[in-house]
Amino acid sequence: MTRSLASMNMYPSASQLLDAVADFLEAEVMAVVPGDVAHKVRVAANLARIVGRETDLAAAARSAEQSRLTALLGHAGEVEDLRSELAEKLRSCEDPDFERSAWLTMVAVVRDELGVVKPGHDEWEGR
Repeated sequence: MTRSLASMNMYPSASQLLDAVADFLEAEVMAVVPGDVAHKVRVAANLARIVGRETDLAAAARSAEQSRLTALLGHAGEVEDLRSELAEKLRSCEDPDFERSAWLTMVAVVRDELGVVKPGHDEWEGR
């Protein structure tokens, strides 16, 4: 299938660039620096990968959180306002069904966040 030049991405994305920086730090720099600096290089590479994933995934995770909170609370709003409302409602809640729904919502939100900051941990199936 042929794509037009207008639809082709001629430059790497920000996340691809950050991944390349992380690869360079891990493959080239860590091998030639002392151990205490190597740890800092490893941390820098990890931070570059996290920022790259945030570039790719954070907006979708935030949108999903807003949709989940809207469904749970029954009305739309800004994510921060919906979070505050949920916290307040849970403090005074005596409805086990709502609490269960809130728990499932919060687990889904945290899974999305873990997919950004610690991939693999978002697949945990514990309680």
